[in-house]
Amino acid sequence: MFDETDQLSVNTLRMLSVDEVQAANSGHPGLPLDAAPMAYVLWQKFMNTNPKDSKWFNRDRFVLSAGHGSALLYSLLHLSGYDLSLNDLKGFRQVDSKTPGHPEYGHTDGVEATTGPLGQGIGMAVGMAMAELHLGATYNRDDFKVVDHYTYALCGDGDLMEGVSHEAASLAGHYGLDKLVMLYDSNDISLDGPLSNSFNENVKQRFEAYHWNYLRVEDGNNLDEIEKAIAEAKSQHDKPTIIEVKTQIGYGSPDAGTNKVHGAPFKEDALKKLHEFYNWDKPAFTVPDGVYTQFENQLQARGANAQTEWKKMLADYSESYPELAQKFNDAVVGKITTDFSFLPQFEDGDSKATRATGSEILQSMADNIPTIWGGSADLFSSNKTQINDSDRFSKDNPTGRNLWFGVREFGEATAVNGIALHGGTRVYGSTFMAFSDYMRGALRLAAIQHLPVTYVFTHDSIAVGEDGPTHEPVEQLVSLQAIPDLQVIRPADANEVVEAWKVALSATDHPTVIILTRQGVPALSGARTNPDGLKHGGYVISPQQGEKPEAIIMASGSEVSLAIESQHRLFEKGKDVSVVSMPSIKTFNGQSKEYQEKVLPSDVRKRVSVEMGSCQAWGKFVGLDGKSLGIDEFGLSGNGPTIVKKFGFTPENVVKTVESLY
Repeated sequence: MFDETDQLSVNTLRMLSVDEVQAANSGHPGLPLDAAPMAYVLWQKFMNTNPKDSKWFNRDRFVLSAGHGSALLYSLLHLSGYDLSLNDLKGFRQVDSKTPGHPEYGHTDGVEATTGPLGQGIGMAVGMAMAELHLGATYNRDDFKVVDHYTYALCGDGDLMEGVSHEAASLAGHYGLDKLVMLYDSNDISLDGPLSNSFNENVKQRFEAYHWNYLRVEDGNNLDEIEKAIAEAKSQHDKPTIIEVKTQIGYGSPDAGTNKVHGAPFKEDALKKLHEFYNWDKPAFTVPDGVYTQFENQLQARGANAQTEWKKMLADYSESYPELAQKFNDAVVGKITTDFSFLPQFEDGDSKATRATGSEILQSMADNIPTIWGGSADLFSSNKTQINDSDRFSKDNPTGRNLWFGVREFGEATAVNGIALHGGTRVYGSTFMAFSDYMRGALRLAAIQHLPVTYVFTHDSIAVGEDGPTHEPVEQLVSLQAIPDLQVIRPADANEVVEAWKVALSATDHPTVIILTRQGVPALSGARTNPDGLKHGGYVISPQQGEKPEAIIMASGSEVSLAIESQHRLFEKGKDVSVVSMPSIKTFNGQSKEYQEKVLPSDVRKRVSVEMGSCQAWGKFVGLDGKSLGIDEFGLSGNGPTIVKKFGFTPENVVKTVESLY
């Protein structure tokens, strides 16, 4: 049963959130006013988390998918005892504050995911629940549940309209993620007006069709009913649960129940009426007596006790299963203890598609690094990213390391982000490069959150051939390069793929894209003899014969071997040029001026770039005197080699282009 102090605490959450919005003169008060009761009940009665050790591994996770309601989350974090002061709340939406407009992982203590782009929080929560299931099955033993916690999410109507919510919810139901519980703030209002103008789905039938458990709370202010529903959700063990909680947006305000209260501070008269409704006569940012104590006695005490018991269990676990416990501890901190000496090397001229050699390298990685797992958007046979010696991850076989995401690219990418946020594994996702567009929103969030996720995008150019322009990436490479903090690597051959995987798995604070071919490319001696070259983003893979090159050919991916063949033909014609492999323009841009000068001497102005994609990224390097051989139009359907030739990617055309600079 709940008492007056509980109701006072709920109203404190509401008023602190409103105070934040009013102080910033910006924000979204509607959701905090209507969702405060469900958030309070969840945190006070169910959440196992220790605000004084917010990274405790076995904590419950909470994702505010409706990230525009960030003021409510900040109020919760402050009252719960996280490292977020009243002064931090007063800095809401201000530059360099701990309380940005939408929640940011790694920036604000207690925030589990960066949210705001609607729907993605649901996908990340699904990924967290997948990670919990996998890790529990991998490391738990009888009487030692070292990974045993819940993932909770709070979403709104807007989240459920986003297409990614369908992909993620379908995936969660398929995997039977019974420790995923989602609170749905169902207030029937969207930003522009009544929800009925754009949305009339039967949410119950929709989620039951996804194999979710559906519960409903008719009165979003009834704390007892909310508690009962969450308890019921936790009592079943075969599927995830959505709890639709009917609320009135902006509850208690003059414009409650309308879109007017969604995303704007209150005018003075409306704020006065809101205070009258709640009988709230206190100055802004006031926390009444008893509220802090309420959170200390319940959430804080429960979480601290749970962590203490977990630590005791972990000590006993270490005695009973010392080797397994060491593996678990290494996984928790993300430790990869290897020098990668087990990786294969490829001899000169051995011609294979880099997706195929990438598969060989991945198998070797998976054999030696047990925390690696990942999947594909129903393209394992094409991406070659299946771990051969492991099974498919499923509810019945959660130790499986192959994630079948189905044709759900956006859902895949959000889930992969959630897996990375959870911690304990190194995860990858894959699809065709042209379809990375479906993932773009999640790639961006991975970069914003500095997540060490690896993406493998295959079928990287017009050489895809018969599948035609819909499947032939042209603008995708430069588009990916434009995302800040996303490392993009397009290896030239098998040996550069080796180095690309090493770079990706050594990353701790950013995601990495590895782009691979469907067509065969020869192994290159320069890539093998200069293994550190890829780490710099660009390097001389085939130097000129003389002291200094007359011209420079720059290329990435499969076009590097084309550049080297063209170099040989130019030498026969008396022109001594060097070839630079540029697998990662962004990384090369980050090198010292001295290194860049060594690779691209500034006084060598005859430069040609060769890349089967948009030319936009090359202008800085070819300069005013150089030329770019690329593609600034869509591809064609037909025989791959014929299309490549038609677009001018031949030794003859490269030679002709270089000669035109003399």
